[in-house]
Amino acid sequence: MYAGVDIGGTKTLVAVLDDDGVIQESRKFPTPHNYQHFILELQHAVAFLATKDFKAAGVAIPGRLDRKHGRALKLGNLPWSNVPVQADCEKIFHCPVVIENDANLAALSEAMVHKKYHNVLYVTISTGIGTGFISDKTIVPSLVDGEGGHMILPHNGKLEEWESFASGRAIFEHYGKKAANITDQGDWKTIARNLALGLFEHIALLQPDVIIIGGSVGTYFEKYGKYLKDELDKYAVPVVPIPPVVAAKRPEVAVIYGCYDLARQKFNHGQAA
Repeated sequence: MYAGVDIGGTKTLVAVLDDDGVIQESRKFPTPHNYQHFILELQHAVAFLATKDFKAAGVAIPGRLDRKHGRALKLGNLPWSNVPVQADCEKIFHCPVVIENDANLAALSEAMVHKKYHNVLYVTISTGIGTGFISDKTIVPSLVDGEGGHMILPHNGKLEEWESFASGRAIFEHYGKKAANITDQGDWKTIARNLALGLFEHIALLQPDVIIIGGSVGTYFEKYGKYLKDELDKYAVPVVPIPPVVAAKRPEVAVIYGCYDLARQKFNHGQAA
């Protein structure tokens, strides 16, 4: 069995996956802002799992990491700083643990199921915007610390961070409702236009074979996918072809599956199918 932990800014999901990558059980709890309280909550959640014996675990962290020493340095939506996540989780799960940025793990997971593409750009649109780039089912080392949501772009006559006007939080602040409750097609066209601004910058730089949209806003891709394609096509030039843009196949649990995929890779248990 393998364990996956998806630490989010508001909630944490703990899951047990079998050797074939099938989720067998899971528990969820609100993510405490205090790190020591988080460790206590994680211990509590794991104590209530039926499974106690793990080969390895993957832990997803929404921020910048020191992978060599297994520490979370800075997180976007949590006030943790330089905390020993890997060592603490190894004590809890009693197995080897690998930590990675949550967007990279979601990207790895989706690249595994979108098998025909070699170079995959994954964009998670939730509270903020995260990006991950996968080449041949491997997280690209030179891009592991990419923070696409924080790129500065021209918007409404001024320079702003991409996620400040295109993320799930930005959508809620602007429209007063979550993406799930937006029905006006004009609103979705505007949302698509804001997303296209940042996506084209990534396309020009990385030349991916496909862009996969995930996260909570990604769940509603069918509402704006056509508008997004139309917006991106406006930017197309011969040297910068626009790749397919598709919805994540497992937008809500892609990170957990990525925890499993990376744990298998890291600890030489083979790649998941």
